[in-house]
Amino acid sequence: MVNCCVKILSFVLVLSGLILAQEEKEISTRQIELTGLKSEIMQLEKELSDKSAAEKKSLSILENYNKQNFLLNKLINSLRREEKIKQNEIEQSTSSIKKLEKEIDILKKNYAKYVVAVYKHGKPGELEGMLDAESFQQGLRRIKYLQKFSESRAKDLVKFKNKISELESARIQLKKEKGEKAKLAADKAAEENNLIGKLEERKIIVAALKTDKDEIKKEIVQKRQAEEKIKNLITKLVEEAERKRKEEAERIARLEFEKLQAEKDTRNKRIVTDTKKKSIIPQLKTEALNLSTANFAPFSSLRGRMIWPLAGGKVIRGFGENKNQKLNTDTMNYGVDIKASADMEVKAVAEGVVSAIDWIPGYGSVIILTHKGEYRTVYSHLSEIYISEGEKVKMGTRIAKVNESLEGSILHFEIWNSRNNQDPEVWLARR
Repeated sequence: MVNCCVKILSFVLVLSGLILAQEEKEISTRQIELTGLKSEIMQLEKELSDKSAAEKKSLSILENYNKQNFLLNKLINSLRREEKIKQNEIEQSTSSIKKLEKEIDILKKNYAKYVVAVYKHGKPGELEGMLDAESFQQGLRRIKYLQKFSESRAKDLVKFKNKISELESARIQLKKEKGEKAKLAADKAAEENNLIGKLEERKIIVAALKTDKDEIKKEIVQKRQAEEKIKNLITKLVEEAERKRKEEAERIARLEFEKLQAEKDTRNKRIVTDTKKKSIIPQLKTEALNLSTANFAPFSSLRGRMIWPLAGGKVIRGFGENKNQKLNTDTMNYGVDIKASADMEVKAVAEGVVSAIDWIPGYGSVIILTHKGEYRTVYSHLSEIYISEGEKVKMGTRIAKVNESLEGSILHFEIWNSRNNQDPEVWLARR
C-alpha cells in the first residue's frame, strides 16, 4: 500500500513538472511571437522612413502600409489574447485567496473554541483522566482521545501558519498579475493608436494614387496573383483537413481493434494488465468524434438566403472573368467584389472557425473561415481585424472592417467547397 502511494505521488509530481514545463514553453513561444511581430513592424517602418516624399507615392509603399496594418492587427490580437489569459489567472488567484481566507477563518474559530475551553475548564491531564474513569479500559480510551485532541490542535496551529503564508504569497502573486495585465492593456492601447495612425497615413497614399492609371494597373496585376495565392492557401487548408481526417479514421480503427481484442481477452478469462490502455480508449474515441465543425449548422442550407458580409454593399465585380473597360484589362475573379456604402463592418456569413488570417499583396489582410461540410469563406481587403485564428464565430459576428483600395472601399469575398470555388451571388440572399 505504501509503495502504491509512493508511486502515485511520484507520478503526480512528474505530471505537475511536465504541465509546468509545457506552460513555460507556451509563455516563451508567445513572447517570441510578440517580439517577432514588433521587430517586423520596426523593419517596415524603417523602410518607409528611408524613402523620399516622391518615392512614398507608389503602390509598393501602399503595400508596406498594408503589411504593417496586418502585423499590427496580429500584434493587437496577440496582446488581447495575453490579456484574456492574464485575466483568467487573476480570477484563479482571487478564487484561491477567497478559499484560503475561508479556511483560515475556520481554523481561527476552531482554535478560539479550544482556547476558551481550556481557559474555563483547564487542560485535563492524562492522570486526571485515568483516575476519573469508571474502568481501566475507559481510562486508556480517554488518554488516547486527549492525546489525539492535543495533536490535532497542534496540527491546526501549524496548518494555520502555513495557510497565512500561502495567503500572503497568493496576494503577492495577484498583485503581480494585475500589474502585468495593466501593462498588457497599456501596450494594446498604444498599438491600437498606432494602427489608427497608420490607417490615416495610408488614406493619404491611396488618395494620391487613385488617379494614377499605371499604379492601378499594377494593383490589378497584384490582385490576379493574389487570387492564385488564395487558391493555394485553400488547397493547403483542404489537404491539412484531409490529413487530420485520415489520422482520426486510422486512430478510431486502431482503438476499435484494441477494444475488440480486450473484449476477446476478457471472454477468454485472460488478465488484462494494461489498465492504462483500457481507461484511455473510450476517452480517445470521444475526442476523435468531436470534429471542429461538427456542432455547426449545415452551410449548404444557406444557398440563396445567405446574409451579406457587408450590409448595404453592392457587387461591382462578379464571379469569373471580368473586363475593365477603362484600363482594357481582363481579370479572373474567384469570388465577388462588394463595394461598401456607409457600413464598413465585415460579418461572418455563417457559423465557422477561423482557420487562417494572412497577408497577401494585392488583397492585404485576408481571413478564411471554415464551415460545416468542407465549405470555406474568404474575406479580403481588411483594415482592422477583431478575431484570432482558432476562434469560433457565429453567423453575423463582426470579424473585421473593410479597407480602402485604389478603387474604393471594397470587400473581396469568396466561397469554396473543398477545392471548388463557388459563385457567391448564387448563395447570397436577393435584395
